[in-house]
Amino acid sequence: MSDVLLLARAFAFAAEHHSGQTRKGEASEPYVNHVADVARRVAEATGGSDARLVAAALLHDTVEDTRATEEDIRTAFGDDVADLVMEVTDDRTLPKDARKQAQVDHAPHLSDRAKRLKLADKASNLTQIVESPPADWPAARKRDYADWAEAVLAGLRGVDAEMERTLEHAIARVRAEAQG
Repeated sequence: MSDVLLLARAFAFAAEHHSGQTRKGEASEPYVNHVADVARRVAEATGGSDARLVAAALLHDTVEDTRATEEDIRTAFGDDVADLVMEVTDDRTLPKDARKQAQVDHAPHLSDRAKRLKLADKASNLTQIVESPPADWPAARKRDYADWAEAVLAGLRGVDAEMERTLEHAIARVRAEAQG
């Protein structure tokens, strides 16, 4: 499958499966905007050289947040894309706090490509908290999210200095916004 076809199919799959989902922020943007942002960040970081990683970025939340399964991803997009998606997919059977700790614990063991994806995802999420904050998130919750993202970042270091700086900047923006 050509890179263009792969990316078009991945975007269509993500849009279909995330249909009706919105972000938690005040603007309630369509959720697909998030996966598009993560994919853009990955594409820019890799200079457009890794279409399968960009496809995985588009699909990174489908198994976790929709009815799509690992097998659906594997069948439609192949083992490489499915393996990347599954590397960054949380185990939804765990309680929220355990899932968050698992991300911290697993971050150092991710492949370099999955680390780039995780860096892009966290930067996108933190940027969203500043630009369209969830109305029900007090300053303390924003600070807690930034602290957790920093703990995840510690395990992702060494793969992409520019993406790490972008995430550091996003963390700093959330902390500054939370301080008012």
